[in-house]
Amino acid sequence: MNANRQLCIGFSLSATWMKGHSWRHPDSGVEKMESIDYYIELAKLAEKAKLDFLFRADYLYISPQMLGDSANFGSPDPTVMFAAIARETDRIGLVTTVSTTFNPPYVVARQLQSLHWLSRGRAGWNIVTSIEGAGNFGDSPMPSPQVRYEKAREFTDVVRELWASFPREAILIDRESGQFSDPDQVSSINHSGEFFSVKGPLTLPAHKSGTIPLFQAGASDIGRDFASSVADAIFAAMPDLETGVELRSDLRRRAEEHGRHPNSIKVLPGLYFFLADTRDEAQALFEAANAHFSTDRRHAALKSVLGLDLSNFELNDRVTGDLLPDPNQPVRSRTHAELLRRYIVNYQPTVREVLARPEVLGSAHWVSVGTVEDVLNDIMERFEAGAIDGFIALPGGSEQSMELFFEKLMPQLVEQGLFRGEYTGSTLKEHLGI
Repeated sequence: MNANRQLCIGFSLSATWMKGHSWRHPDSGVEKMESIDYYIELAKLAEKAKLDFLFRADYLYISPQMLGDSANFGSPDPTVMFAAIARETDRIGLVTTVSTTFNPPYVVARQLQSLHWLSRGRAGWNIVTSIEGAGNFGDSPMPSPQVRYEKAREFTDVVRELWASFPREAILIDRESGQFSDPDQVSSINHSGEFFSVKGPLTLPAHKSGTIPLFQAGASDIGRDFASSVADAIFAAMPDLETGVELRSDLRRRAEEHGRHPNSIKVLPGLYFFLADTRDEAQALFEAANAHFSTDRRHAALKSVLGLDLSNFELNDRVTGDLLPDPNQPVRSRTHAELLRRYIVNYQPTVREVLARPEVLGSAHWVSVGTVEDVLNDIMERFEAGAIDGFIALPGGSEQSMELFFEKLMPQLVEQGLFRGEYTGSTLKEHLGI
């Protein structure tokens, strides 16, 4: 490992420690989730720890899992949330999520550039193609993954063309000549493609810090190809070390095939950690966070993720590759389906083990349970093995888990030389080393 290489660390601006039954504790503070003040407080904690960026996912639909016993105040527009947070912070990056399947590229280009201006160069765009929500935008069914990614590629090209259509250099502010801007530097893009026709130019100039960094979350084959061609960072699904090593190696190879340097792309899995003073306490937090997942609920989730029904099998029965359904059948998430298929083919796990997988319980995040030292060692192992370039922190179980992350784990990462102790820049591009 390069001795000068350091981790890139983001923080998920979602109350992940409220999952499962955790929100039911009298001191959980769950009521705070409905106020922007709570998220501003979290943002300030992350900035105090000198983290590179804040991250916020987005959903354009309400699923049954979001209601009932789930601590969830819905999905406010993350770009609007970050506009408020931008005024309360100074250095930390703000990575918002916007779908390319349901939005017009001109509006998105304008919103993101506006956030970039408000934050003085700290905006980032997490590009998603969405896996549900078509019914909220018309009568057409959800497009296939192939179509969604083709549309995402054109959408991203249009947005970047629009950002370039009004360069910062066009603003002259020449009082003596009376020329405020140079019209010759502002031009239409006149884009006409398969999915979009956009004239341009954009209604506001680029920020002096430069272009907005791009994030992408797809880890399916088609998602990897898209991400390796455009993204600066990948919010990767990475349930185990072996998956991480393969994914990062593959993305770096594909980046080179697209004419990019392999170091131009950072692989940042979600790290869903359960921190406590003892391993037993941490394990108790993990079990409480998943206590709402009954066996029946896990079977339903497995059927949704993979199209595989194991409800008539015993928990100790082995699941082998010949039981897997047609890989081309429609599933909720192609990324999670492919990860789970690979796990079953490689390990022939029991039904019990399949039902306990991150792909079934959540979003295929890397899960680490234990003391600060345990999770620190887990991070170091993956970093040294070449599985990660950093991670997005997802505290689990309780606010104490989050507090231990900020107060104990982050200082240890700094002490180990794996993370910087102070900001060296003021923009997201600088934090990412772009």
